[in-house]
Amino acid sequence: MTSTTSTVPLARAAWRSSRRLRTATVLGGAALIAIAAALALIAIVGVPLGDALAAFADGAWGSPYAIGASINRSLVFALVGTGFVLANRAQLTNVGGEGQIAMGGIAATAMSLYGHVAHLPFGLSFIVPMLAAALAGAVWGAIPGWLKARAGTNEVISTLLLTFIAVWFLYWCVQSEALLRQPMSNAATLPESLDIPDATRLPLLASSSSTGLHIGLPVTIALCLVVALMLAYSRFGLHLRAVGLNALAARRAGMPITTTIVAALALAGALGGLAGALMLQGDQYSLKAGFSSGYGFDGLVVGLLARGSVTGVCAAALLFGFMRSGGINMEMVASVPSALVLVVQGVVIVALAGGSLWLEPKGAR
Repeated sequence: MTSTTSTVPLARAAWRSSRRLRTATVLGGAALIAIAAALALIAIVGVPLGDALAAFADGAWGSPYAIGASINRSLVFALVGTGFVLANRAQLTNVGGEGQIAMGGIAATAMSLYGHVAHLPFGLSFIVPMLAAALAGAVWGAIPGWLKARAGTNEVISTLLLTFIAVWFLYWCVQSEALLRQPMSNAATLPESLDIPDATRLPLLASSSSTGLHIGLPVTIALCLVVALMLAYSRFGLHLRAVGLNALAARRAGMPITTTIVAALALAGALGGLAGALMLQGDQYSLKAGFSSGYGFDGLVVGLLARGSVTGVCAAALLFGFMRSGGINMEMVASVPSALVLVVQGVVIVALAGGSLWLEPKGAR
């Protein structure tokens, strides 16, 4: 009996090690296939392969500033992806990251410009707009959560439709001087907000740093860690899993179904809204019509590829952040069409998703 019992932990450890190796092998092979397909597409377009690759590498990691910009972009993907994983633990699919980013950007802009926060002490000048953005995103996530819990509305449809509303509301804000558009001094005045005050911008991690990394990095790492611990060890994490597995059984066990569903989507929305604040206060500094730039939908894919793991979210977010930076520079320097950059990104997504399929047991495919 003793020898049999002692071999159980060893067998479990061996199985986990084998699964990790299989996961790394499958996903690594999928990534190599995607890279080969991407190189073939670039060659078909007629752009010299060496020039395109050099431009991509230079934009993604060719300098300390490029690395910092890539990581800063990754933070947005990580927050949206973490929100997706959190809601998905309860079998809720939040596809509204784009709209939550937009609402967060609107709230952070309004608070920075007209909230009289620029002179607040102790870092509150940039913290308060971040909190306003998170609150706006939480409200935008709680609406479909309430509709799901009370009326049975499909959250995929409601979060997607609310995204369209948020994007058009953003467009209205930057087109109307009654809202957030800067005063028009002449016909060439762009439809965007004023630049936010310097005090409301996210401070750099090091004043002498050439990377451009800002305080959003430790904030994002801390939030990802909190979410991972919450999902693994908290009562709320248990409620999320129970609701996702069997909502009726969870209700009979006395768990708060409505509160859990609304809270899950509200927290996911808060992370999306905070991502909007990082984009505005850490990079763009003014609100524009194309403010969200598709980051919300990329964050959704990051969450899907992570397979329910916050660690996986961070890894996928870094991949997408460096891809986005390299793709932008490849378009600017090597004249690779932007559509091709999106196709290359799609190939990577399909290859990784297809590789992940082989990790599922046969009965679960």
